Amino acid sequence: METTARSSAPLPDEPISLLAATDWNEEWKRLQRIRRKADDAQFWNKRSKNFDSKDAPSPYVRAFLDLIDVAPGSSVLDMGCGTGSLAVPLARAGNRVIAADFSRGMLEEAARRIEATGAKGIETKLLAWDDDWDAAGLGEDAVDVAFASRSIATADLAAALAKLTRTARMRCAATLTLGSSPRMDARVLAACGVRNFHGSDFQYAWNILFNAGFSPTAAYIDSQRKDTYDSREEARADFDRMLTDVIDPRRTGELARARAKLEDWLDAELVPNPTAGRLNEKGRAEGRLAIAHPRTIRWGFLSWDPRSTR
Repeated sequence: METTARSSAPLPDEPISLLAATDWNEEWKRLQRIRRKADDAQFWNKRSKNFDSKDAPSPYVRAFLDLIDVAPGSSVLDMGCGTGSLAVPLARAGNRVIAADFSRGMLEEAARRIEATGAKGIETKLLAWDDDWDAAGLGEDAVDVAFASRSIATADLAAALAKLTRTARMRCAATLTLGSSPRMDARVLAACGVRNFHGSDFQYAWNILFNAGFSPTAAYIDSQRKDTYDSREEARADFDRMLTDVIDPRRTGELARARAKLEDWLDAELVPNPTAGRLNEKGRAEGRLAIAHPRTIRWGFLSWDPRSTR
């Protein structure tokens, strides 16, 4: 009878996927140390006075509301509510909304919007990602739906996503940047030879959720942005701020080279604005000069069932 010899060599270690083995939240934290320091509540308090029109009805708001598809009569947490651009239409559709933000200024503007629209069923709450949500009345299963629209700015992304998950009974959602944030024009950074550290937050959130056992669904929302200025100096200052947010100012040689390339880019892209003086979506008059090609900011929309893991 013929026999087959079996190898006595040990089997190789089971292959481990880098996607599964990587601690994406630790990668996120490392990225935050490279990025510009996150804005604090005082920054947004100052911005709130000029922020209301930015949150006016827009293609983004309509797309977000369509995607989240909240059933009338639901209880909803809008975390990082800003001036209430989503909270108000959700309340007017028959939902009970907790509109939370860490900026008192934003909540004051939201209160003005609520009063002006006559929206009912909205409770505003001063709340930060790092606060004790249980103490704030947002314990486990506190609401049907919890979401964060363009508002996750935290050093601990996994903790923020976990708080949304714990708070919601039925559905969670968040929108995060892909490629570049509103504060960064990826085209300028590329033209100046600078690596962009201020985008693709969506990818980190997806990986964190997936590795935690969830099966998030994804969609994408594009926002068009037309940048206008009253002078070349104003435009230069805006784009120079982007450079200094990314390049360590101690790297003087790299910064000087990037600034020289910025001047070349402005020569090519800064043109007279044919609609100067017209009110833009922020309710402000457009400047005399414009960037020739409006930029597209893409947002990644993630939705997941807080009680369903693979």
